[in-house]
Amino acid sequence: MKMTRCSAGATPMPRWARMALTCIGAIVAAMGIALVFSAVAYCQPMRIPQIRVGVDTADSPTEVAGVLQIIALLTVLSLAPAILLMATSFTRIVIVLSFVRNAMGTQQVPPNQVLIGLALFVTLFVMMPVFSQVNEEALKPYMAGAIGQEEAMARGVAPMRSFMLKQTREKDLAVFVDLAGLPQPGGPDDIPTYVIMPAFMVSELKTAFQMGFVIFIPFLVIDMLVASVLMSMGMMMLPPVLISLPFKILMFVLVDGWGLVVKSLVESVAR
Repeated sequence: MKMTRCSAGATPMPRWARMALTCIGAIVAAMGIALVFSAVAYCQPMRIPQIRVGVDTADSPTEVAGVLQIIALLTVLSLAPAILLMATSFTRIVIVLSFVRNAMGTQQVPPNQVLIGLALFVTLFVMMPVFSQVNEEALKPYMAGAIGQEEAMARGVAPMRSFMLKQTREKDLAVFVDLAGLPQPGGPDDIPTYVIMPAFMVSELKTAFQMGFVIFIPFLVIDMLVASVLMSMGMMMLPPVLISLPFKILMFVLVDGWGLVVKSLVESVAR
């Protein structure tokens, strides 16, 4: 005879009920720990820093000059991106790289971050002789105390002016000299820096667009050939850009396009 064993008057607790009780216990324990830590933190006073901004009377003109120097330094740092665009070859390089991407037909490849990063490093490579000259002739003597601030500024601006004048067309310089109402300069040293910088940017834009036109030609030929073949085959509903894109990428890779573009950019900068 087979006997069955069961507890007297007790039913087993379902599994879901045991899991619910376990979760509730864990939540209660976590809330208790949080209350303990919050009570400890509440008992300790929190120190809030106090910031005071005021204007006091200067005891000597030297203190005023120091404050003005700090304000001028902050102004220069805030204008650093604009100086990078206006006084270096960054404008030319980034526009040419954008032309390469548009000519291939890849809208977001390479992405903007990659193009800007490549343009920055190529700009540093191109401008390194100028930056080294500024460091040797202006920054190091100023840090050593051999020259004053005004002389350091003059020595630092001179290599940048020389670089910009080599890249700027005489026609663009003449336009901005006339717009500024200045007399005919006798030499490069007579042209103010605020006239050289916009003329340099216009010349950089013109050079970048000329290089972009040359880059567009082979890709345009591939698009025309693909479109002619598709029309001759009666596939007028098929987009030619979709078919020509692999051929343009293949041609660009086979001829080492990125190397040629970067080499042309570096060689186009007159040193």
